[in-house]
Amino acid sequence: MSIVIREKTFTLHTSNSTYMMQVDSFGYLLHLYYGKKAEHAPEYLLVKKDRGFSGNPYDANNDRTYSLDVLPQEFPFDGNGDYRTSSLIIRTKEGIYGCDLRFVKAEIIDNKTKLKGLPSMSENVESLEVTLEDSLLHLEVILSYSVYEDVDIITRSVRIINHGETVTIENIKSANLDFVSGDFDVISFCGRHTMERIPNRQKVNHGIYKISSKRGASSHQYNPALILCDSNANEMSGNAYSMNFVYSGNFEAMIEADQYGQKRMVMGLSPDYFSYPVEHEDIFYAPEVMMSYSSSGLSRLSQNLHQGMRKYLIHDPMVGIKPILINSWEASYFNFNGESIYQLAKAAKSCDIEMVVMDDGWFGQRESDNAALGDWYVNEEKLGESLASLSSRIHDLGLKFGIWFEPECISEDSDLYRKHPDYALKVPHRKYIRAREQLVLDFSRKEVVDAIFKQVCDILDHASIDYIKWDFNRSISDIYSSTTPQGKVTYDYVLGLYSFLERLIKRYPKLLIEGCSGGGGRFDAGMLYYTPQIWLSDNTDAIDRLSIQYGSSFIYPISTFGSHVSAVPNHQTGRITPLDTRGVVAMSGTFGYELDITKCSDEERKVIKEQVATFKSYASLIHEGLYYRLSDPLHDDIGAYAFINEDEALIFAVRIKNQASRYAYFIKIEGLEDDAYYQDEKGQIYDANILKTQGLPLIVEVGDYQSFTIHLTKIKGEKENGKN
Repeated sequence: MSIVIREKTFTLHTSNSTYMMQVDSFGYLLHLYYGKKAEHAPEYLLVKKDRGFSGNPYDANNDRTYSLDVLPQEFPFDGNGDYRTSSLIIRTKEGIYGCDLRFVKAEIIDNKTKLKGLPSMSENVESLEVTLEDSLLHLEVILSYSVYEDVDIITRSVRIINHGETVTIENIKSANLDFVSGDFDVISFCGRHTMERIPNRQKVNHGIYKISSKRGASSHQYNPALILCDSNANEMSGNAYSMNFVYSGNFEAMIEADQYGQKRMVMGLSPDYFSYPVEHEDIFYAPEVMMSYSSSGLSRLSQNLHQGMRKYLIHDPMVGIKPILINSWEASYFNFNGESIYQLAKAAKSCDIEMVVMDDGWFGQRESDNAALGDWYVNEEKLGESLASLSSRIHDLGLKFGIWFEPECISEDSDLYRKHPDYALKVPHRKYIRAREQLVLDFSRKEVVDAIFKQVCDILDHASIDYIKWDFNRSISDIYSSTTPQGKVTYDYVLGLYSFLERLIKRYPKLLIEGCSGGGGRFDAGMLYYTPQIWLSDNTDAIDRLSIQYGSSFIYPISTFGSHVSAVPNHQTGRITPLDTRGVVAMSGTFGYELDITKCSDEERKVIKEQVATFKSYASLIHEGLYYRLSDPLHDDIGAYAFINEDEALIFAVRIKNQASRYAYFIKIEGLEDDAYYQDEKGQIYDANILKTQGLPLIVEVGDYQSFTIHLTKIKGEKENGKN
């Protein structure tokens, strides 16, 4: 049993971890333990002592040793005397803040309650539901825990059922973890447009460490994921805990070290622009948080998340390895027609590329990025043919065909805006904020979602489209809806987005959708539920991508990384890197091309064809093998990582810095089987124990940004291979 109830102690077991909570004598739900597998409830961790200004609940009478301000809790709420970070703030219609949640019941269910309108991990799993109640407000709060035993993941979500008068949720967090002791570091994933998810590790000190987004999307700046780990934890040792939000909008995640050095880790919706009324008998669903624990370092923690998302979250319409594509954006930007796209497809076909994608500029009067968003009809005059005709010609070559959309935004210079200016989010009588010469559509309104959905379906119904790139190229500001109550807009907007995607997938079950938001501005588990791959970054520079892929790999599976080989000098950095190196870096993802292959030389096309063949031969290992970070490209002279399964290992490495008289790098290969032997493609045999402790030498050649690819196959042993 993965879930055990013993009186009022509730225990969740995964393969390698245990999570415990307990209801105390006053009906409060306290947190006991999360960590390495254990059986007995450690009630002795609940230390009670008079601590001065830490207040005492009325029910405790004269017992000054009992205070929720210092005890570890499962779901801390405002109004119980706990002055630390709260998971719930309720405001009544009289303007009174706070509630008093006491335990009612706990039950094990064979699946999980569906989060209405929200993505979540698979429902075919054992779950625990704990019901708390405020008897004065007639408010039920149900905490849901689902156990994914084989991947060491526990998910948490919350739903609030109001049986009383209308209340307003001012703040809600889906997950809380309290630690009574520990010397911790926090790792977050920060950045900016074209440089997303760069790991930031720092010691947890007194006070609050917070990451958040109020941009309407999870953002380029802060990814909705946190890792809390021992201060001496590394890739292969130490305790590490993660939280990852299955949501694509405004979020907040915090680590608080309190007055006594205890730590609290919380994650959920951001209170910015959020004030959500819940009327009589309404239910509010808070999005899911994925939690995982590893006692053996950061690599194992990442592998838990990678395997869990691939197995229980991501729905892939294309079985197996997805097609290798070429995208027209950096090849031609807006300067193309149907014939040039066809010629790009013919050149791609000659290199064994499997799909061509026509990016921005095929619709409405779209000749630049300042017009026509919202006018989703084919510009046949520009293409010189219908979309159905172009699609048919490309399919006749034996290639798949995809197109670009940005359904959530609208240009002021568009037929849709001229007809429905109220469809855009903007504050009446106030000058509004433009970004990329566009506004954001009010997806909190069903009629707006329906109008865009109809336009998109009219396109997809009349041409054979295998793939769409779903883009979103600005942050949300001017948050005002003409119909939706203002405190609900940002949350209901995301529900509208998810509704659109859910309907699209149901209507076109074989359609592959790649998410994008100026690259990696909405790279989160919520979008991965609908879009099994996401464009990792608008920055296609191979050397920068090493850092972006490195940071992203702490949380997200490599199979989800939209990653392409682009032209040089690179369009974002101006850097020149060898084609071989660009190929090696792009193979750590979905793999594809972002250049004008019609202008490549015969030698370059030969290399591209070889790269395609190489990727296909290793794709299953790359996408399904265990991933190991072998260096830190932010600080080391080389970026190196490995993909390993029970029979083989694939090591990629790129030299970042070029120094004279450097003859070799020695890369320690973690993840190999102890006492086993491996052989490379030249016949050289390696002892796994030596590769782990001394490393594999990578011989340096003259030139910038040299890349290395080493494939090792496990063999039975030295003696059986004539090595006595």
